[in-house]
Amino acid sequence: MPLVRIDLHKGKDAAYRSKIGDVVYESLVTATGVPQHDRFQIIAEHDPANFLYDRTYLGIDRDDNFVVIQITLNTGRTLDQKKALYRAIAEGLHTALGLRMEDVFINLVEVPKENWSFGNGIAQYA
Repeated sequence: MPLVRIDLHKGKDAAYRSKIGDVVYESLVTATGVPQHDRFQIIAEHDPANFLYDRTYLGIDRDDNFVVIQITLNTGRTLDQKKALYRAIAEGLHTALGLRMEDVFINLVEVPKENWSFGNGIAQYA
């Protein structure tokens, strides 16, 4: 049930954006046990004036290929699962697209199961 928001600079082609989504989804399935077909993603591109970030925060050197991945998901993943997810996404994007691991920013937002409705006005997991 994760909802994934992926934000990046404008200018990447559709195949690049799609591959980011593929890697994030596959990482969620393998690292955290997300069910098959549970893929809900929003990919947005931004002009530099609307996509602000510190290029050196925590001593990490970021460039214009910086990507923000925010994942809203159910509470209950262990710290080890979260670390495995971060690693799988960063390494997967590096392998698939040559994206530097320094340019992959990931944020998890955990919510209770009853905070989801997948349609029909029903809280399917409540």
